[in-house]
Amino acid sequence: MKTKNIPALIIILFLSQTVLHAQQGVIQGRVYNVNNNAPVEFASIAIYGTSVGSISDLDGNFVFTGLEPGYVELRVSSVGFESYVSEAIQVTNAKKVFLDIPLVEANVELEEVVVKASTFRNIEESPVSLQRISIEEIEKSPGGNRDISKVIQSYPGVASTPAQRNDVIVRGGGPSENTFYLDGIEIPNINHFATQGASGGPIGIINADFLREVNLYTGAFPANKGNALSSVIELYQVDGNKDKLNFRGSVGASDLALTLNGPIGENTTYVLSYRRSYLQFLFKLLELPFLPKYNDYQFKVKTRLNEKNELSLVSIGSYDNNNLNLDANETEDQKFILGYLPESFQWSYAIGAVWKHYGDRGYDTWVASRNYLHNESLKYKNNIMQEDFLTLDYNSDEIENKFRYEHTSRYKGGLKVNYGANFEYAKFYAKNFNKLYVNSQPITLDTESAFDLFKWGLFGQVSKELLKERMVLSFGLRTDANNYNEHMQNMINQLSPRLSASYQLTTGWYLNFNMGRFYQEPAYTTMGFKSEEGIMVNQPNLKYIRSDHVVAGLEWLPEKESKISLEGFYKKYSNYPFSLVDSISLASKGADYSLYGAEPVESVAKGRAFGAEFLYRNRDLFGSNLTISYTLVRSETLPRKESLTDLGWIPTTWDNVHLLNIYGFREFKGNWRLGFKWRFVGGQPYTPFDVYTTSLVDYWDVTGFPAPDYNQYNQERYKPFHQLDLRVDKEWYLSRITINLYVDIQNVYNYKTTTNTFLVQELDANGDPIIVNPGDPAELQRYSMKELQSTGGTVLPTIGVIIEF
Repeated sequence: MKTKNIPALIIILFLSQTVLHAQQGVIQGRVYNVNNNAPVEFASIAIYGTSVGSISDLDGNFVFTGLEPGYVELRVSSVGFESYVSEAIQVTNAKKVFLDIPLVEANVELEEVVVKASTFRNIEESPVSLQRISIEEIEKSPGGNRDISKVIQSYPGVASTPAQRNDVIVRGGGPSENTFYLDGIEIPNINHFATQGASGGPIGIINADFLREVNLYTGAFPANKGNALSSVIELYQVDGNKDKLNFRGSVGASDLALTLNGPIGENTTYVLSYRRSYLQFLFKLLELPFLPKYNDYQFKVKTRLNEKNELSLVSIGSYDNNNLNLDANETEDQKFILGYLPESFQWSYAIGAVWKHYGDRGYDTWVASRNYLHNESLKYKNNIMQEDFLTLDYNSDEIENKFRYEHTSRYKGGLKVNYGANFEYAKFYAKNFNKLYVNSQPITLDTESAFDLFKWGLFGQVSKELLKERMVLSFGLRTDANNYNEHMQNMINQLSPRLSASYQLTTGWYLNFNMGRFYQEPAYTTMGFKSEEGIMVNQPNLKYIRSDHVVAGLEWLPEKESKISLEGFYKKYSNYPFSLVDSISLASKGADYSLYGAEPVESVAKGRAFGAEFLYRNRDLFGSNLTISYTLVRSETLPRKESLTDLGWIPTTWDNVHLLNIYGFREFKGNWRLGFKWRFVGGQPYTPFDVYTTSLVDYWDVTGFPAPDYNQYNQERYKPFHQLDLRVDKEWYLSRITINLYVDIQNVYNYKTTTNTFLVQELDANGDPIIVNPGDPAELQRYSMKELQSTGGTVLPTIGVIIEF
């Protein structure tokens, strides 16, 4: 099937109109008790907004047939259980939808609990700072390119950058402060061309065809989620089709994706996908100076061993190359980028097994996983590939082997208990040849570093409903340790308590609160850094990074489909690694394509972030879906550099102050959909360049990039950034095929962002750099420099096709 042949495809679509409704959609599922996996019989299942309903049988099974294709939600209720609202489900003619629905036993016997069921459900441990994102929002988000890292930027507290990177920046925290879970397996990052030591990259690895729902925690992390300071992102994947083999193919802005799913025997299903980019061809056509190419895979196999045991095997991986386009060497912009950007090669994978065993009152979860990141960077001065011109040759491996056990039980009286333990064995290796300019002189690092690391942790959380379910209290405790040094080995030093409370003031009104202390291990690149003398200088005194959170909020659920919330937050940081090279906290680093944390540090930096968030979500506002979020955020650090200490608290790189997002879409007759997203991001602080240091021949020859003037650290600020994205979808539900054709336009009104004014060499008539003082000693010689104004932002249209059969 040639999905790229758009004209031929359109002809086929029009010729096929006579079979558009030859078959209708089917939902088949099972309702079960979340405690013990027992079937819930005689549960009432209704499709919201229709008169269509069903009743589960003695085995908890139900089925809907003859459904109109599109997105639907199921509302489920049963005597003795809390009501349940499903995530959005896409119904098509191409395949059956299989859905397992978990019900929680109610704290009231012999009668159905009178609780207003809502799509915006919270959990006991996290009554604040939790957003649930459906596959409908991920698939159709304007400007999101079906990339979860971009989609979450529409929600409170999450910032975006004009550079169009996927750095996850939450409530003023840095991009290294996040943790990701895929069906219960912890994965190190979710982006291609990832910044080692942080979370960012330009393009997401996660294939949206796999996703069922995403939970975004911007605070109030449950005790079973560790090693995070700013956010925890849980990604849940669909199960394979139990009925027959299905195919889904998509052509988007940057890649081709193919997905297969189906049964393996009676009790086992699988989902498998592969994506390959064609960005390198587009970039070469556009004469861009770099040519990125990426590949990724994803698979999930799930088997139901018996009524009490389930086993899932999950894996994800990537293979990335970024080569320089030396033919694109005409403009000053092109020459500048070619001068400093290295070529890179990176591959990664994560694989794990999740076994869930159900008992009478709860279930055990056993998780074993392994992840691997290999990263290489190579740079030659003037891109002359000779040994004498080599300035960077970096080769690194990060390997983690993880094991986690959890037990979860629910008891009568509204008591929930979760506890468990984790153990990890990690290995790090780095061979680093790097020419640098440190302390006013050029140096050469030529080191090889390797270490093994054992980690362990314990956690537990107890939640209780009180006052006839009007109040919920939850207390959790966690502690982690490793054998890197004596301080980190003591579990008392990383004791991490947390407390949540939620009180229902009246019907639909809730007062919510959380406070907690959270720890995160420093990056492996920091732990394994070696000095010129070959010593791991950070090992003796490095500590876990600490962040204390306080969050309070008011929530109103006026209707089943709407939510209004207001939250205030305060985060206090300590023990942050402080660079002994730049005299700044590493909290402001990590949003570029170089390494994060590979430098000498001390765990002494302090910081804070505070602000307020407003959220309005309505999934049925006169037939439209609308989300409005506004965040007022300040992110600050306490400087230690003498030239800045008199200023007191100064802004970090993530101090955007204002974040505003307005996102919505509406469906029209004939399966048309129009969506829009408008965002406003306050100006980001930046550090001006040191003109004198930049011009030094010794400096420029080893870096090729302007030197920041850290005596004026973050004392300048970019102009605010705003952008409008539009997306139009048209879907055809044929008898055996579903086709989705979409047009996505980013930056519709072509807003131009203003970035820093760069400094570049002035060249003579022969194309050679001009030295202004050739008679001075070599260490004092300087290049003649000039300013290069850089702007970003352009209209970016995309036509995409998704075919499923």
